[in-house]
Amino acid sequence: MCENRRPGAAGRPPTVADVLALPVLAGGDPRVVTCAEHVDRPVRWVHVTELTDPASFLKGGELVLTTGMPLPDDPAGVRRYVDELAAVGAAALVIELVRRYHRPPDALVRACRARGLPLVTLAKDVNFLEVTQVVHTLILGHQADAMHRTQRVHEAFTALTLRGAGPEEVVRAASEMGGRTVVLEDLVHRALVCEPSGTTARAALADWERRSRTTPVTDRVDVSGPEGWLAAPVEYRGETWGRVVMLPGRAFGPEDVTVLERTAMALTIARLTRPTPWERTAHRNTLRDLVEQRHRSPADARARVAALGLPAEDVSFVAVLADLPPEEDTAGAETRLAEELTTTGARALVGLLSSTRVGVLLALGPSRPWREAVERLSRTALDAAPGAAVSVGSPAGDLAGVARSFREAGRVAEATEPGRPPPPGRSFHERSDIGLRRLLFALRDDLRVQDYAERQLGPLLDHDARHGTGLVATLRGYLDAAGNKTVAARSAGLSRETVYQRLRTIERLLGRDLESGEQRTELHVALQALDALRAGPPSGPDR
Repeated sequence: MCENRRPGAAGRPPTVADVLALPVLAGGDPRVVTCAEHVDRPVRWVHVTELTDPASFLKGGELVLTTGMPLPDDPAGVRRYVDELAAVGAAALVIELVRRYHRPPDALVRACRARGLPLVTLAKDVNFLEVTQVVHTLILGHQADAMHRTQRVHEAFTALTLRGAGPEEVVRAASEMGGRTVVLEDLVHRALVCEPSGTTARAALADWERRSRTTPVTDRVDVSGPEGWLAAPVEYRGETWGRVVMLPGRAFGPEDVTVLERTAMALTIARLTRPTPWERTAHRNTLRDLVEQRHRSPADARARVAALGLPAEDVSFVAVLADLPPEEDTAGAETRLAEELTTTGARALVGLLSSTRVGVLLALGPSRPWREAVERLSRTALDAAPGAAVSVGSPAGDLAGVARSFREAGRVAEATEPGRPPPPGRSFHERSDIGLRRLLFALRDDLRVQDYAERQLGPLLDHDARHGTGLVATLRGYLDAAGNKTVAARSAGLSRETVYQRLRTIERLLGRDLESGEQRTELHVALQALDALRAGPPSGPDR
């Protein structure tokens, strides 16, 4: 007896095996004589016949029931009978071995095996009318369920479209509805969005470009390629922009086609209504995932980056941040920078990380000096957005170190005052540039730094405010002169006696000994912190 399966499992019509497992047929002791490998064929209808030419009444997908009474006696007639059933696409032939036959005729067995038609025998009497009623009820119920599921698919994608959902949300919905991995790619076979289902991004995207190029592009929803992908074109302004792909895990059914058709339609509409190119969105999302370490594994990160066209093996990575002036068109600068880097042949991901910050992940070959490459990238960024401040993290040997490189670049950016030029000879800032002044600038919002500056200099600041004196400036000049009172007096255009008098007043107000090197250092740090808090440091080299 055939394997007992749940009839009409959700998402597919009942198969030959499902029908044979029904009690109404199982009681006839069914046995699959030929082509048991085809009992997964769907059954569209049940047809009881005692005609010698039943195929003329069939449309395909029928389970044909017969007592065997009309079968021709000669082998040629039997072959013709089976040929016609197979040609019309009958799902299977079921013959009752009760009246005319007690074993299936050899000619019938040979003909069914030759044409790939499952032949099922029933050893006991079965009420064919009851079989048709039960199976037709099952089929009609499945069709009603399928209609309801299709309606839900249409409603879900309509809601996504009306809400203005982006490609990530649309692809995620398709994956959840179909229970399969869904990938959105552009015309050059870069995977921009991947929503895995029952697998990892690494498995789904491994060697993506090669696999995609071996899968022919179709102008409608269709299965193609060596892996049997179900793909649908996505258009933009009347031209094919890319395609959305559903990866196989089991045989595709009509509902999968419906889901992918609606996915492609929703993506086409979204492509028209969302101004940001999806390539930019893909770069942004990938960069943010790398910065925030949101990938499931390093292997998934490598697959995702490689699917976007960036090499992930045998390269080093450098994180670059371009902080733009508030009035700058950030999205425009992002696009210009990405286009310029593409023109120069640089291998990089470019994407907005915040409203005024563009992030770049630069991939470099093992023999290429990173500072030379970053200098070129930095000048390109400054051409795309004049007034930007470019900060760089130290190189990372693999993608696992990219988050650390971005953190370093972020710390450099935090320690860079607006308008501060890079050191001579380069156009970017790096970690080695951070001295005391820039460190305090980065920490200026820390209450401990604010408290320290106030405790050290508060009395002096209060005195200047009340009396209109310039004791803070005198202290600064004295400390900048490394405690040389003569140099301090000359720099300030004052007499030595005046400077001496002011220094004594400063010592009294602060309770400090300015002859102490340690105390002078503490006050110098406090002045640097004060400059950082006022965000208006004096010009000059960092200390």
